[in-house]
Amino acid sequence: MVIAATGGPDCFTLADVPIPTKLNSEVLVKVMAAGVNPIDAKTRAGGGVSAGITSFPAILGCDFSGVVVESPYDAYPLKPGDEVFGMVPVPRMSGCYAEYVTVPTLSVVRKPTRLSHLEAAGVPLAALTAWGAVVDVAKAHEGQRILIHAGAGGVGHFAVQFAAYFGAHVIATGSPSNLRWLRDLGAAEVIDRTSTRFDEVLSGVDVVIDLVGNVKDSTGTRSLAVLRPGGLLVNVPSGSWPTLAEDAAAAGIRATTYKVAPDGGTLAIIGRLLESGDVRITVDQVFDLTSVADAHTAIESGHTRGKIVLDLGGPL
Repeated sequence: MVIAATGGPDCFTLADVPIPTKLNSEVLVKVMAAGVNPIDAKTRAGGGVSAGITSFPAILGCDFSGVVVESPYDAYPLKPGDEVFGMVPVPRMSGCYAEYVTVPTLSVVRKPTRLSHLEAAGVPLAALTAWGAVVDVAKAHEGQRILIHAGAGGVGHFAVQFAAYFGAHVIATGSPSNLRWLRDLGAAEVIDRTSTRFDEVLSGVDVVIDLVGNVKDSTGTRSLAVLRPGGLLVNVPSGSWPTLAEDAAAAGIRATTYKVAPDGGTLAIIGRLLESGDVRITVDQVFDLTSVADAHTAIESGHTRGKIVLDLGGPL
């Protein structure tokens, strides 16, 4: 599915394109399922990373699960027929809303055997984002109080699990229908965002993982008030808070944005946690590739529990 120009969800069209050419240390993969992420919708609409699109038609989609078709060389550990998952640096490379994709070897690893292709496709971008914010930046550990906004979303449900796995006391905001589920994921406290103002019931928090941004109900600004002096706010939605640095400094709070990288080494660690059952992926909705417009409409609604994926032939 390609876009000839940025626009609404209906700008996708089905097209025949050449199979991408594998170069140097890349792997050619037959895509069985592809993840759908907010960055895809933002890019399609003309935001996100659309400035990096150098030509149209363009193929979007950052993460996938599939089967190796061609390896970079005979002795490479991943052989044709091996099941893999990973993340592509779209739009530097052509995306995963397609039957085939080429991937740098540093960005693809073996798929956990206990996951279907549809489940695995929902992991890479969301889980790597959550890991980067919670583990690499926030250094989640025992005794730490971490507030995670939008804990039931694609990134959020991984962030809750990672923070809890490393021993942090997790507080998650969510809608009423997701509160029990968030506890099941490892949240020690849950806050119904529809009935409770989190900044009226919390204080002295060590870290806020902000997956909402400052574009809705001043979530970001209000988060500064619940952090302890010198606490840390990690703002993930790109472009959602232009004055983040100044606002945080004025409040005596450390703050940073975060940008995910397609790091296969970290994805392999996450894969082992998924294989052991210490972390799980939740797939909320599955769409056929040709229904990608409906998938984008769904993800733009902001009411997804876990992940949305596209089925290109992988059984659940």
